[in-house]
Amino acid sequence: MIQHFDDPIGRAVYDFHFNSINEPIIVHSDDFDDDTIDTSYLFRTYKQMPALEKKAMSLCKGSILDVGACAGTHSIYLQEKGFDVTALETSAFCCEVLKDRNIRKIIQQDVFKFSDQTFDTILLLMNGTGIAGTLDGMDVLLHHLKTLLNAGGQILIDSSDLIYLFKQEDGSVFLDLNAGKYYGELTFQTEYKNWISQTFPWLYIDLDNLENAIEKNQLQLNKVIKGQHYDYLAQITFKK
Repeated sequence: MIQHFDDPIGRAVYDFHFNSINEPIIVHSDDFDDDTIDTSYLFRTYKQMPALEKKAMSLCKGSILDVGACAGTHSIYLQEKGFDVTALETSAFCCEVLKDRNIRKIIQQDVFKFSDQTFDTILLLMNGTGIAGTLDGMDVLLHHLKTLLNAGGQILIDSSDLIYLFKQEDGSVFLDLNAGKYYGELTFQTEYKNWISQTFPWLYIDLDNLENAIEKNQLQLNKVIKGQHYDYLAQITFKK
């Protein structure tokens, strides 16, 4: 019997690490067919990271806040490279895993409520814009992240432009202008074993809308590295 549970992903990460259980996480959405995440992928090594993640690793500097650290893939790599890394994670299950994987600095908290420290690099990967939830939420997220940056600091965040989903065979784009919401504003549920989360919003954002949010917050889009299929990594800094 399926039961509502706050943290299916965290439970899957915990079971994989401590109990060697590798059952997939199912992702539900009203907008798409069900998808799955192989839990072992959340423990990937540097060699297994996509090219944009490797690029993000190479751009990291100074003290680092790894937002949504999950199983610690990025925190572990950066800590091994000698960086001062703080893993920020809401999931108690993931925090137990991070502790057992010897991450030295772990904070269990929602990034929107975190305000105790500032950093040289704030890292948000695996569609880091997702936690913004909506276009308006992207403005809120950047406004808050700005308060966590040291002078000369940077935000490294990735996303994808879902416009390709609306492209026709002739190359034209069909969007329902009466849909009432931005095409990158999705809702998801995650399921693991017999547990399923509540529905939550998740944002994929195109570069134009990202730049608008950056400008609103008097920040600067310093660099964009594009992936192979409408995905990208953005480096955001203070205006010079």
